[in-house]
Amino acid sequence: MAGTGGMLIWLIVMIAIMYFLMIRPQKKEQNRVKAMLADMAVGDSVVTTSGFYGVIIDITDEDVIVEFGNNKNCRIPMRKGAIAEVEKADSAIE
Repeated sequence: MAGTGGMLIWLIVMIAIMYFLMIRPQKKEQNRVKAMLADMAVGDSVVTTSGFYGVIIDITDEDVIVEFGNNKNCRIPMRKGAIAEVEKADSAIE
């Protein structure tokens, strides 16, 4: 009986370690990304997951329109999920 109880305790300890090393950090990162995407505004500078730098010129529920480079005609609609980093417009000035 003592061997089974010991195995059960080790199983619980291993599950707890897996939670703190794998699941919890992943959920924190998902919450950070979700908050970043929800806080986007027109005029913010962004970096896409492809590595392109641009400025948001319009936002809808699921999509954003990003203007790339100095050419004002290079405007591309993309999913919000394609945004990797956001730099707020007011912090870019400072």
